[in-house]
Amino acid sequence: MICRRLFLKSKLLVGFLLAGLFFLSSPLHAEDLDQLVNEALSNNPELAAAKARWEQATYKSPQVGSLMDPILSFALSSYPNDSLSSREAAMTGNEIKLAQAFPFPGKLTNRSALAKEQARWFESVYQDQHFQIARKVKDAWYRFYFNGQAIAVTERNLLLVDDIIRLTEVRYETGSGLQLDVLKAQLQRSKIMERLMSLRQQSIALQGELNRLLSRPSGGTYGVPETLELADAEQSLKTFQDAAAEKRPMNSAYQSLIQRYRYQNRLAELDDYPDMTLFASWRFRDDDLPDGGTDFIITGISINLPVYHDKRRAAKAEAMAAVRMAERQAEGFRNSVSESIQNAYARMQETRQQTELYRDGIIPQTSQSFQSALSSYQVGKLEFISLLDALMTTYKAEMDYYRISSDYMRSLAWLEAESTLPLIGLPMQSFEQQTSDFTK
Repeated sequence: MICRRLFLKSKLLVGFLLAGLFFLSSPLHAEDLDQLVNEALSNNPELAAAKARWEQATYKSPQVGSLMDPILSFALSSYPNDSLSSREAAMTGNEIKLAQAFPFPGKLTNRSALAKEQARWFESVYQDQHFQIARKVKDAWYRFYFNGQAIAVTERNLLLVDDIIRLTEVRYETGSGLQLDVLKAQLQRSKIMERLMSLRQQSIALQGELNRLLSRPSGGTYGVPETLELADAEQSLKTFQDAAAEKRPMNSAYQSLIQRYRYQNRLAELDDYPDMTLFASWRFRDDDLPDGGTDFIITGISINLPVYHDKRRAAKAEAMAAVRMAERQAEGFRNSVSESIQNAYARMQETRQQTELYRDGIIPQTSQSFQSALSSYQVGKLEFISLLDALMTTYKAEMDYYRISSDYMRSLAWLEAESTLPLIGLPMQSFEQQTSDFTK
């Protein structure tokens, strides 16, 4: 009876696996994943902070590109200290003065342009983070998928091991088996149970990661995806790299950074020229003065003298060093993206081939091997250690298959984020990206 039940369970195990392989080429949770990505783009605090930084920077240009406020002053001038009378001295009067500072032509324009480039940097960073947040959600989702499938496979194999343990106990009690076989089977069960506990703990951690990305309460849970759609990526490596060079928002960000430091250098050059302040004042004199208290008008101009050249030369050198630094940073970023795309592309190709190999070759072969080993063990033609080895080989093949399938989709998520080409679900432009009036 035990032998028959064990054989039936082994057939069911193979059936579950083959059904899973069939559905791996069927449409999956695409809508669910798109909804999660959209929710993350709407609620993720990192993205919200990046948007706020961009909004903050847009208000800087009107400030630095405007004239300073004029200065209005009032003075009691040349009063005798003994009498404080306004009628004794001809120079005594009450004076009102208005002054306005004017930077040298070009300074305000360059300051405003510098601030605008800073805002463009934050805008590009914000846009780029959309792709990175989407990639993080997809990466966590596919790891969660593998974790769920690994738990299901482990639980099924645990039930099968339980039946094998009962079979070995019966064979030992009837004298046709060894106690060592029972102990080995129990030890193997303990190892599988340890693996199951670890996988369940990882599931909790992965759900916590998704909650953080989506800004959900920490205790939120998710249903395990039952199937996985293996998306196709027919683009060449060069296509991905060219798309990254042309469309990646961070490339624009670094160009804005370079231009910002060039404006800073221009400002340092303009500091060699003086600023000016125009002023006009009106002195009101007492009518009882001998000359009738005629009022005086004073106008003039004042300029600063840029005579300390050392600090200005240092400011120019600082700005040019910053330009070179930004150019090297931009080059380093492009090289890093190119390397990341190349690695993800190679991983994508490798896992795609491995997925097909496991689906069409290794999985059916290990399943058949286990069924053959089980049949031979039941009639006493195979040692228990060989049956156990066949079972664990099948178990490992299942786990490897789901891991490789998950890694394949994760590599696509990386390629998508690095190149901005849509590969999984809806393209980024299809997600509703909230904007404020300041962007219009």
